[in-house]
Amino acid sequence: MVVSEGLLKWVMRFYPPLLFQRIWVVKFSKGYRGVKVRIRKSFLNKNYNNSIFGGTLFSAADPFYPILFYQIFSHKGYKLTVWSKSATVKYAKPAATNLSFNIELTDSDIAQAEHVLNTTGKFIRSFPIDIYNKDGEICVSLMIEVYVRNLNFIDTTI
Repeated sequence: MVVSEGLLKWVMRFYPPLLFQRIWVVKFSKGYRGVKVRIRKSFLNKNYNNSIFGGTLFSAADPFYPILFYQIFSHKGYKLTVWSKSATVKYAKPAATNLSFNIELTDSDIAQAEHVLNTTGKFIRSFPIDIYNKDGEICVSLMIEVYVRNLNFIDTTI
């Protein structure tokens, strides 16, 4: 679904798996070049150690690179399949406060993905996400492997 940055922000804010985990999309950057996300600590996502569940932290990071790539290339007219193929999570310290993270895609990231989609039909790459507490300390570091397939690609080398 190709939509505006503002509309998708509101759809994601009220998407139940994110809403009930207290994951809040603050803003999608113009042209879907990035996203800012907050995770609020509450009784809905707090574990017995009084910190945010690890699953909530992973859920917050999981969808956003695929969403950015999907929206960027769908706006360019590509027909795609996009998903998080794999992820690694490293917990650095307990998430005892509200958290936030930003994701930014560079022109180089987008150009590389477009080149690969047009030459091989399939782009796979890992991207980092660091999630910070209110004091600016990293609580979680993730590597999200994104899979993007150009459904209109026809391999002419066969």
